[in-house]
This record gives sequence, C-alpha cells and structure tokens, in this order.
Amino acid sequence: MDTENNSNFTPQTSDFKKGFYLGEDGERVPEGWTPRPLSELTTKIGSGATPRGGKDAYKEQGISLIRSQNILDLKFEPSGLAFIDDEQAGQLANVEIEAEDVLINITGDSVARVCRVPSSFLPARVNQHVAIVRADQYEASPRFLEYMLVTRANKGDLLGLASAGATRNALTKGMLEGFTRTFPPLPEQKAIAAVLGSLDDKIELLREQNETLEALAQTLFKRWFIDFNFPDENGNPYKDSGGKMIPSELGEIPEGWQIGKLKDFGKIVCGKTPSKAIKSNYGDEVLFIKIPDMHGNVFILRSGEYLSSEGAESQSNKTIPKGSIMVSCIATVGLVALTSSAAQTNQQINSIVPNQKNETEYLFLRLKTLNGFLQNLGAGGSATLNINTTSFSEVELIRPDDQRLIDFHQLASPLFSKVESNAKQIQTLTDLRDTLLPKLMKGEIRVTA
Repeated sequence: MDTENNSNFTPQTSDFKKGFYLGEDGERVPEGWTPRPLSELTTKIGSGATPRGGKDAYKEQGISLIRSQNILDLKFEPSGLAFIDDEQAGQLANVEIEAEDVLINITGDSVARVCRVPSSFLPARVNQHVAIVRADQYEASPRFLEYMLVTRANKGDLLGLASAGATRNALTKGMLEGFTRTFPPLPEQKAIAAVLGSLDDKIELLREQNETLEALAQTLFKRWFIDFNFPDENGNPYKDSGGKMIPSELGEIPEGWQIGKLKDFGKIVCGKTPSKAIKSNYGDEVLFIKIPDMHGNVFILRSGEYLSSEGAESQSNKTIPKGSIMVSCIATVGLVALTSSAAQTNQQINSIVPNQKNETEYLFLRLKTLNGFLQNLGAGGSATLNINTTSFSEVELIRPDDQRLIDFHQLASPLFSKVESNAKQIQTLTDLRDTLLPKLMKGEIRVTA
C-alpha cells in the first residue's frame, strides 16, 4: 500500500514493544510518528541556474551563488564560492536562499549531500545542481530535516533514487517532493534537532578556534621567516631595525642563515602500499594515510584504511613517527599535514621526519607556503602532477639559525598542541553525534520537548 497517496492509512498496533507500532514495511515506528512526504512538510523545493556566460559571468564579490562544491554533509564549504551581481541575482529571484533553508546536491558525484547555509553568506542563490528544501515552520524543523536527510539509511535511499534509470546521478523535484519518511510531531523534531545541534555547535566552535590558531601561526611565521622581522637581541624587528641581510639563491636572508635542502632537515620517506593480495596486511591497527585523508586537516587522527601490525611490519621502513610532516606529491600536489601517531602512507605521499623537534612547526609552515612551487615542480610536462622522492628531497629551503628555530618552536608549539587537542575533541563529538543520529531518527532514543 502506498502510504504517500493513501489518506486512510492507519498505523498498525502491536504489543511487541511498548511505545511502538508495526509499520507496514515491518519496521518498528514510535507511536505518534507518521509517514509523510517532504511535499507536506515544506513550502518550497526547487533548484536554480547558472547565469548566462557561465563561469566568465562570475564577479569578484556580490551575491553568493552556491554550487554543489560548497555543499558538504552538515557543513557549508565556502572555498570556491562564486558571486553574481544584482542583475544576475534578479534573474534567479525564485531561488533566493532564506535563513534556515536546507540545501541538497541533486546531480553528479556529490548528489544527496546536505547542509544549511550560515546567515553570514546571505543573500545568496543556488545554481541548477543544488535544490532548496524550505521547511514549513508549522510542520517541520529545518535542522531536523537536515539531520534526517543525512542519515545513512536515508542517504542510501536518495542515492538509489538518483541512480535509477539515468546516465548521470540526479534527483528530480518530484523525487524529493515524494520522498516519504516517518516524522515525529514538530515539538519532538525540535527536541531531537536541539540535541544533535548542540553537538554540532560545539564542533563548529572548535573548528573556528582552530582556524584562528592556524591563522595566528601563519602570521607569526610570515613575520619571522618571510618579512624577517623576528625579534633581534634588543627585542626589535630584525629587518626593519637595520638587521644585516646577505644575498642567497632564494633572495636576501638574515646574516647567519643558510640555504639547505629538504633532506638536510630530516629523513625523507616515500610511502608504499602493501600487497592487496595478502588480506592479512590490512586491519585496524596502523593508520594508512592517503591524500583524501589530508584534506582540511592539520593533524591526521584517522584514515580511511588501516593496516594490520603484520602489514605495517612487512614494510617497517615506511613507518613514520608522530610529528612527521606529510606532503601530497602525485595528482593533488601540495597538501601538508602532520601525523598524530605512528603511521604509514601510500606512495602518493612523501614525508619528512624532522631531525630536531624544534624544526617541526617551521617545516610545516614553510612547506605550506610552497604549494605553487610544488605544483610547478610536479608538472614536468606530464598530464598528472608528480614529484618523485629525489626531487622532493632536493627542494631548497631557507634554514634559519638554530636559536631562531628554538625560539619559534617555543611560540608555535603551544598553538599546534591546542589545534591537535581541539581536533581530538571534534572527533569525539562527531563520533557521539553519529552514534546518536540514527537512534534518534528511529525513535530508539526519545527526547522530550
């Protein structure tokens, strides 16, 4: 029976567990929860368009045009945000985003990713790859809708719909309007959203704190090692106070500093993938870091794949200790991250194990500044960017005097330690949210308004 089109549907009762009834699909349903399509809970479901002229029509600033790349699950990603002018926005007036709107990607590989947009990015419009799902305030909580759509089960069903009968993944307006799930009453929706939202709010605060700490470390690095205005013996900015500079292959540097190669700062390790044919090489004991694990992370706490102790020991010379600096060197070149524990990487990543702990922060931040250089180094005339280990080892860097590295370490190390601590808290809170999410959405854990 189609519950979406049958207004006479009545929940079946069962005494198999108090507080639940047996839905017609055989699943337990909390009493008071009813199957409803999104069309009954929303005032708008619709996608936008790209202004005539495509990317060439984008502006340096103006009204935000949100595209699929900006939509991650439960997180708005502002990098790559496009802008349009008032005239272009006027042509997209029917897809103006309002506060609390839920956005869902409806085409391509990122189909079914869902988030809400922070009000700081409004006014905004969406293009044809993103749909607005606007909750009816009398029927649904926007944040509940967001969480409901990202549960593993619901996302799986949306992906199934998107892949049915088409050459490209796509969710239509009709598919979204007819997407039927069992919803609690509005007060309970709000209570569930409040529980999950409190965790996400804490996660976001920690992320923002880490962004501030990272920016502070980068500012400090620039002042000391780009502008050369570290404190001199009198506490004054070195270069601006007339500190002596000497010529070098990389431009003028302070007297007493040198130019060194990356291999002079530590041991260079190119990763390797253990044989996939030996299944016992893989398990859940040793991080096996790949490029996707590095995106957006300073410290790598987890990886998409793990090695067993046996697998790690089969290539023990590829193990890098805590505090090693990893750099992506094939395809996506120039990502930089730190290990939070002993780990191994695949062959697309070269790592440096610093000779001295007090060089770690300097090397990390220096390598972060070399993104463009590394991409050019990896170009080499081939279609795929690739920096081999020898070329990576020979990269030239400014080498400050030892005392300067010690002083910088003493200032920067607490910042990095706090970033790592926050990252661990974020992971703990994320795990808790992800554990609670399906249980709250199924009514296995009940919360009251």
